[in-house]
Amino acid sequence: MASAGALLNKRRFLPLFVTQLLGAFNDNLYKNAMVLFVVYSVYNDETAETWFSAIATAVFILPFFLLSALAGQLADTRDKAAIIRIVKFCEIIIMLVGGTGLYMAWAGMAVHSIAIPLMMLALFAMGIHSTFFGPIKYAILPQHLNDDEVLGGTGLVEAGTYIAILLGTILAGWIPVEVAGIAVVITAMIGYMTGRQVPPAPAMIERTKLDYNFIRASISLIKATMKVRRVFLAIVAISFFWTIGAVLFIQFPPLAKNVLTASKEVASLFLVVFSIGVAIGSVAINALLKGTVSARYSPVSVIVMGLFVVAFFFVCRQWVPDTAGSLFTVGEFIRHSMAIPLLLSLLGIAVAGGMFVVPLYAFLTTTVHKSEAARTIAANNIVNSGAMVIGSLIAIGLSLAGLQVIYQLLLSAAMCVVAAWLGHLLHKASLEPHGDHELDG
Repeated sequence: MASAGALLNKRRFLPLFVTQLLGAFNDNLYKNAMVLFVVYSVYNDETAETWFSAIATAVFILPFFLLSALAGQLADTRDKAAIIRIVKFCEIIIMLVGGTGLYMAWAGMAVHSIAIPLMMLALFAMGIHSTFFGPIKYAILPQHLNDDEVLGGTGLVEAGTYIAILLGTILAGWIPVEVAGIAVVITAMIGYMTGRQVPPAPAMIERTKLDYNFIRASISLIKATMKVRRVFLAIVAISFFWTIGAVLFIQFPPLAKNVLTASKEVASLFLVVFSIGVAIGSVAINALLKGTVSARYSPVSVIVMGLFVVAFFFVCRQWVPDTAGSLFTVGEFIRHSMAIPLLLSLLGIAVAGGMFVVPLYAFLTTTVHKSEAARTIAANNIVNSGAMVIGSLIAIGLSLAGLQVIYQLLLSAAMCVVAAWLGHLLHKASLEPHGDHELDG
């Protein structure tokens, strides 16, 4: 990691890294402040709470499905640094809307009729913001970094992202919601300033007319990108990983409140532990692979992840809730006899997940030509977001069907087996002499 850490001293990496870190921080501060406030202060029913958490996840993800093809076209045919400046300016406006919604909800002003719709509108807009920034944050790396720096840079971006998620999640659970409304606006302003420092990253292919028909553009992009076997397998495996992640994140707030009888600060703690784990896994896999892009550890990593999900399920089954009918504070939760096994199993899920997914992103940016990297990431985002929306809908359906949130954990564990099979296929394809050949059709 010495060479990767040295990138933090380079202008070709540091401004992008900080801008991405601030964006991830703001996304999670805003989304979690909104979800935790609504789950703990507006609704009082496990089904409604799971439903709202799932809807919020789907609303944020939907723009990736609709607009990633356009985002990929822009990133490959326009200067990426110029797009960053525009996107980060829009974030300021979006957070002014979202911050207003948070303040109104806190003040009890038209909570259901205006405040929650405003917050959802801002969440959808932040999804659009992330859709256009997403292809750039990975595709710009091969353009600014040397070939032997790409895996290390990708690992730093992933680790930094989850540290930012960690910080945003901590604040969302601990600071008052009205303060969060102000903080997201300030963070957006700082992100715009750092984004202006990203060095130019001119288009590597000729400027072309954009296709604004998102259905046609998405289908065309996916077909063109996924003809390469290694890219196809990497995208499908990443999609399964993020579907598992989406289902778990949907479950955490209602699980903490209704199964573990814990406060919103404890729900925030779950997300914090998860974020720390993915950051650890992101750094660890880079050290194990020593800068080589390989999926050799991916199958076993995701199997271990599934085993930890099962362990998490059994610990939750053995959990003794607060008999007083109140919610555990963080201190009371930590003193619970099952708290350490619970947190360790959650940490294990996240570490193994980080070790699984980071090499797959590196495959996407190193298998194709640098001029196609942004569109490859965009195609990945389309497939990922579609899979995550399906995962959200499954979580909603299971909740409406009366299946307790604790048993929905087993769905995530079962999906890890499929992800391991895909990781195995990817590793085999990467070892073949013609592992980058196009698929038939």
